[in-house]
Amino acid sequence: MATRGLVPSAMLDSGLVMGVVYWLLLLVGVDIGASPHTGRLLRQVSRQMLVAPVVAVVGTLAGVALASILLPSIRVRDAMAVGAGFGYYSLSSILVTQLRGEALGVVTLLANILRELLTLVLAPLMARVFGSLGPVVAGGATAMDTTLPVIVKSSGLEYTMVAVWSGLVLSLLVPFLIPLLL
Repeated sequence: MATRGLVPSAMLDSGLVMGVVYWLLLLVGVDIGASPHTGRLLRQVSRQMLVAPVVAVVGTLAGVALASILLPSIRVRDAMAVGAGFGYYSLSSILVTQLRGEALGVVTLLANILRELLTLVLAPLMARVFGSLGPVVAGGATAMDTTLPVIVKSSGLEYTMVAVWSGLVLSLLVPFLIPLLL
């Protein structure tokens, strides 16, 4: 591999990379838990904040399972692992690549980038057809960051916390669901 001379060998160790990813997730969790606003946020949990991530998980996994039945070239578990990235393409593609190989890792990367792009482009239509939670659920893990502006514009300012909460929950599920499915 030509990059071996350019990148320190320790950076190529997949165990080290995953250790760093899990360490970052732990630090994010500690930061959220230490925030003085977390308690207030948890007390204000609305029904929509509970429903959005559940609908995103169930809808995504059911949808990709159905797609895998229609496309017999991909196994149901592999399709569900691809979908379990919930738009978090950087982490999900690394996990799938390590657990199942480069081909499925590339499919994971492209599928999750496509999810984000479709949400960015179709959020206004989703809000009209599926209601205000439509763009939040479609955004998946990206609802708390890259797709948040278009979600707020399409669904309304009152859906900001729902989107952030849903994106956070889904982002935290990715490193657990993908290995579980594979």
